[in-house]
Amino acid sequence: MFFINPPFGNYVNLPMCMPIKGSFTLYPRPGLIGQIFKTLRYDFNEGVWINKIGLRNPGLTHAINKYKKHNEIISIAIMDPREIKYIYNKIPDDMDIEINVSCPNTEKNMVSKGIGIFLNYERSWCIIKLGPLSSPELIDNYYKQGFRQFHCSNTLPCERGGKSGHVLKPYNEKIIQHIKNNYDDCIVIAGGGIQNYDDIRHYKKMGANHFGFSSVLFHPIKFLKLYLNIIMNS
Repeated sequence: MFFINPPFGNYVNLPMCMPIKGSFTLYPRPGLIGQIFKTLRYDFNEGVWINKIGLRNPGLTHAINKYKKHNEIISIAIMDPREIKYIYNKIPDDMDIEINVSCPNTEKNMVSKGIGIFLNYERSWCIIKLGPLSSPELIDNYYKQGFRQFHCSNTLPCERGGKSGHVLKPYNEKIIQHIKNNYDDCIVIAGGGIQNYDDIRHYKKMGANHFGFSSVLFHPIKFLKLYLNIIMNS
């Protein structure tokens, strides 16, 4: 399966691709447009996109009201441990979710403890969105909590926010290797630096089960070529 990651998942819906929308927080965090203009930049020296948008979103209630069952995944981000019970009681038991535990662009670290409560058999997807710097011990902890679906990975922290694109690939490779070498019952979504179909083949050889796209959508022609290759190879 192929996923369209945030922020593009909020706007792009294509056959053969599952959009991931969000990330949504319990309460609205306004200022999205302003943060995009202030912080979204392309670094020509490194060939990466950098942003510090910081989870600007209309809030979890908005996501729930717009949710299309079986046709999308809602990414949630928990800013405070005290929010867990409220989010748990708020979202439907059968809502497919991705828990973003790794956004580097906020004033607080995402909550990663006590989130196993969201696992249940009514969800087809209950994914952990790992950061590129996730340690083996942290991944093992999520596994012990019961998580079996991992998305590798979020943006790479830097002084100006988070980097996305090819810079993520070596980090993702280490994470995928750890998961696949230690657990044979886990699903891995490789998302980071996929620019063409060869990148998909590369991640597939490493053991990735599914693939996610984001920054490649900044380049419509490049993404169109990639999407056509997906269709032809499916």
